[in-house]
Amino acid sequence: MRRILLFLGTNIAVLLLLAIVCRLFGIDQMAAANGYGGMTGLLLYAAVFGMGGAFISLALSKWIAKRSTGARVITQPQNETERWLVDTVRRHAQSAGIGMPEVAIYDAPEMNAFATGMTKNSSLVAVSSGLLQQMDREQAGAVLGHEIGHVANGDMVTLTLIQGVLNTLVILAARIVGRAIDGWMSGGRDENRGGGGIGYFVVVMVLQVVFGLFASIIVAAFSRWREFRADSAGARFAGRGAMISALQRLKANHGESTLPNTIAAFGISGPLADGLRRLFMSHPPLDERIAALQNSR
Repeated sequence: MRRILLFLGTNIAVLLLLAIVCRLFGIDQMAAANGYGGMTGLLLYAAVFGMGGAFISLALSKWIAKRSTGARVITQPQNETERWLVDTVRRHAQSAGIGMPEVAIYDAPEMNAFATGMTKNSSLVAVSSGLLQQMDREQAGAVLGHEIGHVANGDMVTLTLIQGVLNTLVILAARIVGRAIDGWMSGGRDENRGGGGIGYFVVVMVLQVVFGLFASIIVAAFSRWREFRADSAGARFAGRGAMISALQRLKANHGESTLPNTIAAFGISGPLADGLRRLFMSHPPLDERIAALQNSR
């Protein structure tokens, strides 16, 4: 329940902030006049809500991750395991040429880890208690290298840019097509009316869902590709054998994850699917990732 309330509260806060930005800069008035104030007004409206929402989510990602998982940041290692964890992350970060991330542990039974943050030098790397308990040091070190690879590759920012651009295009396309369909359905009677008829709003909502599904497929495809690249980074930092061993050990998770939906795509592994649902998978099957490493040179 706490995660659901946090998710809803964050999204409401994002919408309120965007609404205030639109009001302060007059974008809402521009968008309302003459059907979003022409193409310029519509584009501004779509960009503010599409790009703005994505980047606000990125800016809040560390805060959301810590509170939704209950992650405890290690400010001063309390035992040998925590010292090893911090030292390993520091070593990988130095090898990658990035700033030292915050290191955290969250309580979860499955083997998992994630990285997030606004920039390469202001990131968070967190591992589950289950991973520390069920993996040996070599395997866990490879997982940490994988997460550092995400940070060094700028995957969080790139994913946000892709999501933001696609959000903007979805908002823009839904309204352009929606106005065309509404004009056709009304026989042109509403073409001089700025807000459009009820049919326009219904069509726009339906189109945003449809176009949003196609956008999700593109985002998921990039997410799967970045996992292969992060696996390569883990192999580079900790050794290919260690990374392969870690992925083989992860198969014991059986696709289980307690990560909230807001950060599930940032985990070391994700749930499997078949058929058309494979298009929406954020992670490739572990067997494919293992094969890619085994075939790499």
